Amino acid sequence: MLRVISANLNGIRSAFSKGFFDWLATQDADFACVQELKAQVGDMTAEMLNPSGYYGYFHYAEKKGYSGVGVYARHQPLQVIEGLGIAEIDAEGRYLELMYEKLSIISLYLPSGSSGEHRQAAKFLFMERFFGHLAALVRCGREVILCGDWNIAHREIDLKNWKGNLKNSGFLPEERAWLTRVLDELGWMDVYRHLYPDTTGEGYTWWSNRGQAWAKNVGWRIDYQISTSGIGNTAKEVSIYKEQRFSDHAPLTVNYDWSL
Repeated sequence: MLRVISANLNGIRSAFSKGFFDWLATQDADFACVQELKAQVGDMTAEMLNPSGYYGYFHYAEKKGYSGVGVYARHQPLQVIEGLGIAEIDAEGRYLELMYEKLSIISLYLPSGSSGEHRQAAKFLFMERFFGHLAALVRCGREVILCGDWNIAHREIDLKNWKGNLKNSGFLPEERAWLTRVLDELGWMDVYRHLYPDTTGEGYTWWSNRGQAWAKNVGWRIDYQISTSGIGNTAKEVSIYKEQRFSDHAPLTVNYDWSL
């Protein structure tokens, strides 16, 4: 079995103080992909860099207290790729790939466009540039799991208040159509939807800090494990951990009937 976790931490130091690493130690995960570190290497403690039993790999943003992704792995990879080779994207620390003989594990943090038109434009540019990379990954000869915060709710069943968000970043028609192309044209698999094609509120992974979104489960499903079909078809169990809150997102865990 291969056990993979994806978690947006909304600040690794904050998540640490809320018990994320204590929880991780109980999960027996092969990989934990984390996003939104909001830290640079000098901010990281020894436990954040290399939790017991794991090797830690990171792609930090250049801007302090912003973005950044990481992967905790039980096994050392053959190669680590930081970034997409696109300077303005890589400066924000949004892509980290660990390559093994038969598998690539990727931690991804797709931009949010909610803070203004300039960030929505940056999000659209990322999507445009990333589509070709996704096409190349399908042809790379390895199975691939992309874990992360995609900042897009794909379908109406993927958020509570879909009617009120039709013109908002994260549920724009252009964003949803792009994700449909990723799945249908390129052949990627949304692993959660593969196992639970019609589930609504149980699939949410993010809740606004405004109002009583968490208490009322007014959530969005924007954290995904999207995979190539070979490994995706082996997925046996998906869970979203909500017993503790480490950030405004909940960890998404998938068990695959697969081994390195």
